[in-house]
Amino acid sequence: MLQVVMISTGEEVLHGDIVDTNAAWLSRLFFQHGFALSRRTTVGDHLEILASEIEQCSLTADLVIVNGGLGPTTDDLTAQAAAVAAGVGLEQSEFWVEQMLEKYRAFGREMPQGNLKQAMLPEGAEILDNPVGTACGFQMKLNRAHLFFTPGVPSEFQVMVEQEILPRMKALHPEVSTLECHRLYCFGLSESGINDTLSTLNLPPLFQLGYRSSMPFIEVKLFTPKGDAQVPVVMNEIRKHLGENIVGVGLTMLDTIGSHFSQSPLTLTVAEQFTGGDVLNWLQDNPATQSALSQAWLLTTHVDPSISDAEPMGAALAMAAAARQQTGSDLALVCGSLHEGAISIALSTPKGDWAQHVRTKRDYGNKAHRKMVATLMLDMLRRWQSGETVVGQYESFETLSELFLPVEPM
Repeated sequence: MLQVVMISTGEEVLHGDIVDTNAAWLSRLFFQHGFALSRRTTVGDHLEILASEIEQCSLTADLVIVNGGLGPTTDDLTAQAAAVAAGVGLEQSEFWVEQMLEKYRAFGREMPQGNLKQAMLPEGAEILDNPVGTACGFQMKLNRAHLFFTPGVPSEFQVMVEQEILPRMKALHPEVSTLECHRLYCFGLSESGINDTLSTLNLPPLFQLGYRSSMPFIEVKLFTPKGDAQVPVVMNEIRKHLGENIVGVGLTMLDTIGSHFSQSPLTLTVAEQFTGGDVLNWLQDNPATQSALSQAWLLTTHVDPSISDAEPMGAALAMAAAARQQTGSDLALVCGSLHEGAISIALSTPKGDWAQHVRTKRDYGNKAHRKMVATLMLDMLRRWQSGETVVGQYESFETLSELFLPVEPM
């Protein structure tokens, strides 16, 4: 099995001052191209430790990506560590010096002398072009491994990986096949429950399921050989197993809602009590849902308790109807206040009005609770757009009551 390792460098990464987004990005990209990472490690700005890690990885891995530490400052030690690991000296690349001078001429600036450090490479290393910044990457062979060294700036790193490194890796290992990732987004099911539900699937060779929990969604990922003819059949089987809890196929729930608004332009008013603007803010993240939004009302959560006790769904339905009437919107989506752990939400449409009174089956903190209710509200809208049953069934919610009021004939 091909062994692929990534070494991230830098005290700021090691100690959590910054999030290592490069590692997550590279892991996804390499997996899809058939170069799944075997291991990831992080090393601080210590010459001996970094040199030792590079040498150890070169003995056990086939491909090694070393990210960071190619800048002009004294704590940028990667090139020197690579030279120590290989037992060679550093030499100045006159070619890269000229490349840096040209970049600074284009900026209308004089290059600082400190940047010459970025042209000091291990003897025998091959330059990897960096069209974005001043730090070149480089490639070298050490023991069993081909090593690729890259700058840490994400915009530079990503361009270098896609344009310089991946083509070289594929040339070195042409037997590796590219994978595709097909994504389904689920709401209202647990990760373990989905895993149990899909455990009976007979997947074709080289097909693999993966899961990612990002509250309140579970993302189901099907990895397949690129262009495999069996993909539609397997995807259809997964959809049958997960049923109405799938809120997006290849698209997130919000993007799915946005695609419906793009195909059938309607206007929407939102009125929120408990969620406090979470739905409004969420709708801003997609151009189509943002355009569909006519008005948004943020209402105080302090309401008359007697009204909430007597008619929680009635109050939500009345709020939804009033929102449509007063704003002239095609649709209105509302939630009431939280009372004794339960909340009512309602959707008013030209075809009728729906409401449900629900509570979550487990305790959440305030922020997570609001997110769960906001998701439930938007899923009512998505279901109506898709022609599904508007009030769904969810493992995470207990439906205390529900109501549908059809449009009265004229």
